[in-house]
Amino acid sequence: MSSNTTPIKGNNNLLLKNILEKYGLVMILIVISVFFGSINGNFFSLYNLQNIFKQSSINGLLAFGMTFVILLGCIDLTVGSTLALVGYIAGMLLVKFSLPIFIVIPIALFLGTILGAVNGILVSKIKLQPFIATLITMTIYRGLTLIISNGLPVRGINKVSHVMKFMNRGQIFKLPISMIIYLVIFAIIWFVLGKTLFGRHLYATGGNEEAARLSTIPVDKIKIIAYSISGFLAGLASILYIARYNSIYPNAGQGAELDAIAAVVIGGTSMSGGRGKIFGTLIGALIIGILDNGLNLLGVSSFYQEVIKGLVILFAVIADRKKNK
Repeated sequence: MSSNTTPIKGNNNLLLKNILEKYGLVMILIVISVFFGSINGNFFSLYNLQNIFKQSSINGLLAFGMTFVILLGCIDLTVGSTLALVGYIAGMLLVKFSLPIFIVIPIALFLGTILGAVNGILVSKIKLQPFIATLITMTIYRGLTLIISNGLPVRGINKVSHVMKFMNRGQIFKLPISMIIYLVIFAIIWFVLGKTLFGRHLYATGGNEEAARLSTIPVDKIKIIAYSISGFLAGLASILYIARYNSIYPNAGQGAELDAIAAVVIGGTSMSGGRGKIFGTLIGALIIGILDNGLNLLGVSSFYQEVIKGLVILFAVIADRKKNK
């Protein structure tokens, strides 16, 4: 009798494990949403959901870029300071120099890409540890923002650009424009990581860098491109940021790297590299956005929110390590 029930129990456990691996994140997303919705009736209002989507699109773009880097087993601490520097320059070009938006956006994206490429060069060519390299550039980028701004904000961005105003308030099928941009970028990244040679090389490099080199994969080039993509997406996030808030302060994006890392790790991407899906990051960013929004609605202090995020990252990393054993 026991010999017959043991395989059944084993099959049931395997089935449950497979279900949790495939749909666990979505289930967590639903549970958290229902929890906050049951406590505060405004949570599921159209206005609040649109706010969640707008904020998640900014953090999610940073997290998408972070995913490329973490898949390599690296880290990028500069996403917040890159957002601030690029966003401040873009804001100045719009407000103080009256440049048209179709010139400002390419400049912002190009600048973000260059800032990301600097990180990639330091890691791949100079051989600095990713944490140290991006800690240095994070400090430099933030310092440059303070120098350029002299500690003063740029305001009234949407007043000088109808495009920026539309990016903030425009909707298609009740979805904010920023969310639509975010989903389009997600689709592109999903294709790049899952269907292209670069994506296969990225996973191979993150899984075993030495084996990748022996397989003639251009490891250094892959790292520079990954960091450049992270910088590009931080530049795009800065455009959505200044459109959403109609201003940019020198301290913008502080702590954004924590949210980005949290979204990636919650989404199941391994910090050791070589394993993870961009869909997981998409859901992870939504979970972080819902946590932020829900805790704000409940009046929880931002200090406690940082503790909660830190604990979420801790549990996600511990779960990742157990999964890899």
